[in-house]
Amino acid sequence: MLSVRPQARAPNPAPVFAALGDRTRLSLLAKLSDGQTRSIAGLAANTKLTRQAITKHLRVLENAGLVSSTRVGRESQFVFRPEQIVEARSYLDRVSEQWDEALSRLRSFVER
Repeated sequence: MLSVRPQARAPNPAPVFAALGDRTRLSLLAKLSDGQTRSIAGLAANTKLTRQAITKHLRVLENAGLVSSTRVGRESQFVFRPEQIVEARSYLDRVSEQWDEALSRLRSFVER
């Protein structure tokens, strides 16, 4: 019989993984990963993307909790928030552990 251990209710990592599934958003996170705040104009510099496109991607990242913004005058300044990455990594570690345990049980069953 399969035993299921009760798990604490973890936050839903799906929005984080969805946000990370886009090359442009990964590029924006890489630019913000140094901890410095940047404006939309600053993030759009040296890219072919419009400010509107950058804004759309930043909103997805913000909704996933990967960046936060503050208003400074007429500009929004964005900063990377690593907490959600840490949570996503923790989720992947838990899933990996569950698979390791399941494979170990299968190995024990097959080797009998």
